[in-house]
Amino acid sequence: MTHRPPPGLARFNVSSDRAALATLREVCASSAWGRRLLAHRPYATLDALLAAADTAVAALTADDLAEAMAGHPPIGRPAPGDPVSSREQRGMAGASDALKAEMLELNLAYQETFGHVFLICATGATGERMRDALRTRIGHTPAEEREIVRTELGKINRIRLTRLVHEGD
Repeated sequence: MTHRPPPGLARFNVSSDRAALATLREVCASSAWGRRLLAHRPYATLDALLAAADTAVAALTADDLAEAMAGHPPIGRPAPGDPVSSREQRGMAGASDALKAEMLELNLAYQETFGHVFLICATGATGERMRDALRTRIGHTPAEEREIVRTELGKINRIRLTRLVHEGD
């Protein structure tokens, strides 16, 4: 019996380079990350795709990470009309006005400190958990924070790729 990849993975494997890169850009805004994944098509399984994604995240330079982070809206302010950021930040949807105001203040302080948005895998996280992580992480060194951002980006990419692969199931 031959193993057939899930419909979304099969579509990704046979799509044009241009279409595949556009799809990958929706997952992660880093063009270097997208090119690395594109170079290894076709993928036999979701696990193979996720392993390639992890390897590509690990290889990102500081500039590549900055490009990836530029594609993410601040926590508590999902991009208007973007169902992905709204879904991922659902934990902030029911947050109190006080928590939303605190997150705005902390986000601004974080951006002032590190020069980029606070990036966290928000899927399934409460507003309070995201706030607590932000409070902790604002005290990190830039080098410490860059590695945490890399880890969080990898988690986000895995969730988004998994959703992409299972589209149409």
